[in-house]
Amino acid sequence: MGSVFRFLVRAFPALIFLLFLLLFLSPIGVGIFNIGNAAGAVVSALLLCIFIFHKQFAALVSSLWGKLPGRIVLVIIGFLTAAAIIWAIAVSCLMIREMNDNPPDPNTTVVVLGCKVKDGAPSLMLKKRLDAAVSYLESEPEVKVIVSGGKGDDEIMSEAECMYRYLTDNGIAPSRIFREDKSVSTEENLSFSKKIIKENSLPEDITIITDGYHQLRADMLAERLGIKAYNISAHTSRWLVPTYWVREWFGVAYYIVRR
Repeated sequence: MGSVFRFLVRAFPALIFLLFLLLFLSPIGVGIFNIGNAAGAVVSALLLCIFIFHKQFAALVSSLWGKLPGRIVLVIIGFLTAAAIIWAIAVSCLMIREMNDNPPDPNTTVVVLGCKVKDGAPSLMLKKRLDAAVSYLESEPEVKVIVSGGKGDDEIMSEAECMYRYLTDNGIAPSRIFREDKSVSTEENLSFSKKIIKENSLPEDITIITDGYHQLRADMLAERLGIKAYNISAHTSRWLVPTYWVREWFGVAYYIVRR
């Protein structure tokens, strides 16, 4: 009975990490590969191996701990692991907070951040952002919107043009929509949109529509540009959330270091 219990104690975490490994690898099948699923897959595979080969792992740790250089290496790894966990938890808490920072009143300019355009149509992620925009704009008929996103080398039109067509096809009046079609990054999305706001005397405070995982970094960039931003989060397909969530841990770290 004791041996069965010990087996289950090791097998259950191994199964969990196997599922996480598959979850991080699955976006590759649709052409999504970034530091989020790369890091998630590596860590999941490492933890899976530790639970499968637990005896060998324990022997390796014991061998390293028996020598001073090995102890130093293990202590460094321990500190780095603890720091990474603390960072991931802290950033995740901030991300969750920003996901729910909805505008208190409609006197803002909506900015929809661009995403991939495939064969002239919005990708699934971009469509979710646009659906969130349509829903909000229908509820607030006086609000103006900037659709922001340039044209990638593998896109037949700019993201802004694609978004413009989608919104007008779904009943949003063209007079309410401003196109910003030069940006190639979130920072440029916001910087170029700020210029459009100034040129057209639109409300200076903005409501950013993007995926929830992206709201924290978008807000940080807006703050650096002197823009007061609120958020409306689009629905992200659940199987993609881990990949993009982990990517934001690195994205926020890069933003802080670069700043």
